[in-house]
Amino acid sequence: MQQYAMLAADVAAVAVLVGLFLSRHRRRELVVAYLGINVAVLAVTATLATSTVGAGLGLGLFGVLSIIRLRSHELAHHEIAYYFAALAIGLICGLTTTPTVLHGVLLAGVLGALWLGDHPRVAPPVQQQDLLLDRAMTEGAALTAHLEQLLGAEVLAVTVRRTDLVNDTTLVEVRHRPSSTGTVPDPLPRVGGRR
Repeated sequence: MQQYAMLAADVAAVAVLVGLFLSRHRRRELVVAYLGINVAVLAVTATLATSTVGAGLGLGLFGVLSIIRLRSHELAHHEIAYYFAALAIGLICGLTTTPTVLHGVLLAGVLGALWLGDHPRVAPPVQQQDLLLDRAMTEGAALTAHLEQLLGAEVLAVTVRRTDLVNDTTLVEVRHRPSSTGTVPDPLPRVGGRR
């Protein structure tokens, strides 16, 4: 019966993790990834923990799994943190058949760290996007001021990816958060009463 206690603990912990992620980020497409990685790691570690196979095979298996790259859009840092948490929960629950207080503390610690670190008051919402500007801008302060006016937001960081002086464009990666005034200026000049 004790072997099912850790399975129940894993199900409860990953349900909390998924619920936390959905309530904060509303991205349903990542739920299957978090559940899948958690269940897969739990199954592999539980099998290795109860078999006579050596630890070397287990480490080799995880080494092979670690070279697999995700062929998808680039993940944000908080999404990677949820991936690692799903992995950690699967490992904690899969490597033992006898639950202890330490296992409960570790699971609570993983979930508590996510809850606190991803809390909106600790980490206010920040957006990141790539913009192609219709002018070549090489001076940093002018570029930042232009982006703040264009986005109606506080610009936190700007990385210039490409400046094309021939075609008069600048490609930038900008991190910004909504302006405290809440007003968004009209960035497009009006010509003849039309945009």
